[in-house]
Amino acid sequence: MDSFSGLESFVRAADLLSFAKAGRLLGISASAVGKNVARLEQQLGLRLFNRTTRHVRLTEEGAMFHERCRRILDELDDARAMMQDAVAAPRGRLRVSLPTIGYRFLLPILPAFKARFPEIELDLDFNDRLVDVIAEGVDVAIRSGELGDSQLVARRLGPFNFVLVASPAYLAEHGVPQVPADLARHSCLRYKFVTGGKIEDWDLPGLPTQLPPGLLCNNMEAMLGAAVAGLGVAYMPDFLARDSLCRGELRRVLKTHLVRQGQFSALWSSSRQLSPKVRAFVDFAGEHMFRGDGMAAPPNRTEFRP
Repeated sequence: MDSFSGLESFVRAADLLSFAKAGRLLGISASAVGKNVARLEQQLGLRLFNRTTRHVRLTEEGAMFHERCRRILDELDDARAMMQDAVAAPRGRLRVSLPTIGYRFLLPILPAFKARFPEIELDLDFNDRLVDVIAEGVDVAIRSGELGDSQLVARRLGPFNFVLVASPAYLAEHGVPQVPADLARHSCLRYKFVTGGKIEDWDLPGLPTQLPPGLLCNNMEAMLGAAVAGLGVAYMPDFLARDSLCRGELRRVLKTHLVRQGQFSALWSSSRQLSPKVRAFVDFAGEHMFRGDGMAAPPNRTEFRP
């Protein structure tokens, strides 16, 4: 404890360049700060401050030591705050950014989340643009694909599969493709990313180099509607097509040729400390949002582990 008192007195005095101000901050006298620092200097065998009657200045060795000690105290502060947060109920507004289709995998689990964390107020933003998590003050973003921002921390939530679908009426009129090369004779509904305008690739071995552009669309829900309306063959996440497949509005094609699997992740700022509300949401989403088969749990029979 004596060593810690010396370190804390030294760091506060170095921060403020004043023994008196450091003492007021620590709740001790200026002379006590001076004694703690002197004892620390004696233990180290070097001078940390150059003192005059009016000024306190760090020596070269003191400046180097201050930088290291500051990090140590920051880590101790973080550890203390983490322990305090561990026993505090998560609360407050939580801003979550999701893709437009994110409601399909998030909404089914929200009743259980709200029951467990009633003091968290969710502020949900569904859009497909590339959100700047830090600049826009977003607490958590849920996104798929490659994650390259080094300022963010990512946790994988679960995988999903892709499917090729078309309406029964479309397939009755144009035939069912048997191999990927057959898609050259079909109307292909393509998704165009909102950010950058890139057209999503269809990951199938043997796919034609050029697919007939039946429709370009930057909204997955609209593309689903176009497929149900019989406008062509669409490539989309399985959880988006599931309800229409169950109702018989769509049929899967080329099922055995699809090899690509997607991945959703939760992203948040890589600040030193993770707030209780963010930790609660990310942990709950990782536990409940996706099942082991890569499909989001259906709305009418969501299963939760106690």
